Amino acid sequence: MVDVIIPTYKPNGELAVILDMLSRQTLKPDKIIIINTEKKYMDEFMKEPERRDALKSAEIHHIGRDEFDHGATRNMGAAYSKADIMIFMTQDAIPCDDSFVEKLLTPFADEKIALSYARQLPKAGSTEEERLAREFNYPDAPAVKSAKDRDRLGIKTYFCSNVSCAYRRSIFDELGGFVGKTIFNEDMIYAAAVVGAGYSIAYAADAKVYHSHSYTPAMQFHRNVDIGISQAEHPEVFGGLSSESEGKRFVTETIGKLIKGGHSGRVPVYIWSVICRYAGFLIGKNYRIFPKAFIKKCSMSPEYFGG
Repeated sequence: MVDVIIPTYKPNGELAVILDMLSRQTLKPDKIIIINTEKKYMDEFMKEPERRDALKSAEIHHIGRDEFDHGATRNMGAAYSKADIMIFMTQDAIPCDDSFVEKLLTPFADEKIALSYARQLPKAGSTEEERLAREFNYPDAPAVKSAKDRDRLGIKTYFCSNVSCAYRRSIFDELGGFVGKTIFNEDMIYAAAVVGAGYSIAYAADAKVYHSHSYTPAMQFHRNVDIGISQAEHPEVFGGLSSESEGKRFVTETIGKLIKGGHSGRVPVYIWSVICRYAGFLIGKNYRIFPKAFIKKCSMSPEYFGG
């Protein structure tokens, strides 16, 4: 059995497209579970008949904004599933073809594989730097990662993404699921536990979804504050493996490819975005030295810090 679990918040038409694509799969999910934040937004979404029809096959559970957590909300979705494999997706990750589920599950033929994550391709209209980011993080070659790769890959050993990621239920239960409270990176924190327990992570490059963002530099700043906070809160995962060297390599390669590809005019915009991201990351990594009110203004998730 395989179930798909999707946390939603202010869903738009892409969710209906995702559900339609899931209904066309060569290996169809047994159940689609939606954990929706704020019922009023889902009610608004369902006012259109086509969208309402798309949701007929889904099991929907509503939570309040103050109840959402990247780890706990997904654990809630898992509790509603009895499937051997659970696929976690986001509401903006669109399967590229009708064999997406089948290809994502192929690596599970190896019993040591605990999770399998999909390749992300940029959506139409994405900027060149966004396309290059997807190319850097999601190459076209499949891979399997385990503890023996820590020295070679560093923090990338744990890299995976709940944008589209399948989990073996037996190992998920054995390891206690996602961390119960986290502002970000619940997938990588779990992946570190997977590797530490002697299991492996598969990158299923043939399983593809369209997923990309058009973040402004300000949005990148807020997002990276949360990334920094998650790393600061989990030194057992991120403390011994630097992510900054990998970031430098990515920035250098991206600038070189922008220039080589005839997009040199994008370089100043990209550099400013990088500055905003790094500033946010540093603030997040050191969030404990700042007043809570300041961090709440900087974070994408101010409710994470309470009242």
